[in-house]
Amino acid sequence: MKIIFLGTNGFYDTKIGNTVCILIEAKNFNLILDAGNGIHKLNNYVDWKKPAFLFLSHLHLDHIFGLHILTKFKFEKPLTIFTPKGTKKLLKFLINHPFTVPLENLPYKVQIKEIGQGRCFNPIKFEARYLLHAVPTLGFRFEIEKKKIVYCTDTGDCENLRKLAKNAHFLILECALKPKQEMPHWPHLNPETAAKITKEENAKKLFLTHFAANLYLKKSERKIAEKVARKIFKNTIAAFDGLEIKI
Repeated sequence: MKIIFLGTNGFYDTKIGNTVCILIEAKNFNLILDAGNGIHKLNNYVDWKKPAFLFLSHLHLDHIFGLHILTKFKFEKPLTIFTPKGTKKLLKFLINHPFTVPLENLPYKVQIKEIGQGRCFNPIKFEARYLLHAVPTLGFRFEIEKKKIVYCTDTGDCENLRKLAKNAHFLILECALKPKQEMPHWPHLNPETAAKITKEENAKKLFLTHFAANLYLKKSERKIAEKVARKIFKNTIAAFDGLEIKI
């Protein structure tokens, strides 16, 4: 199994990276987390014969920009898109004329499933919980090949985030804010808070991603965030586009 960071920016693309998208390449399926512009790199990695499942945390544009290029892909089995409860109609409106090619005209089938807070065991074992953000946003905890992988983006520190993070093997958290920065009106994490949550909830490894493009202008600034986080939780890595973790 591999975790591949296809996009690690929040807000917009820069020379440092594309907007957020992660591929988990499992033995029997491909799992895609959010659909920022990083999703265009899927064809560099994906076995199109495997089932694919795309999980959208919410519909802010930097998490769904890449949906307009679905025509590029060659899935041989239906693509299943999981989207927060109450957003299916809006998502179908966006993946349509006049914005892009309609779902029914794609060269493969796409099914959209709404999900709310709770657990699911088929076809993938996962738990979803609402996080703390400006709009309803889901965080996810997956159990894949005996590993607990948690993905939480666009959130402040909250009880549901901590429940998902508890004892995770791999904790993927957003780091939109710079060290010591706070933004109560538009909740996000800084590196210290992300590391503190990881340590207190006994997760094993922390990956920082979703760096705000207007704040993290240089790669060196991500490395500073990593250094700050490591003072609290040593096993921290600041992700960059193209980072591959073999499990």
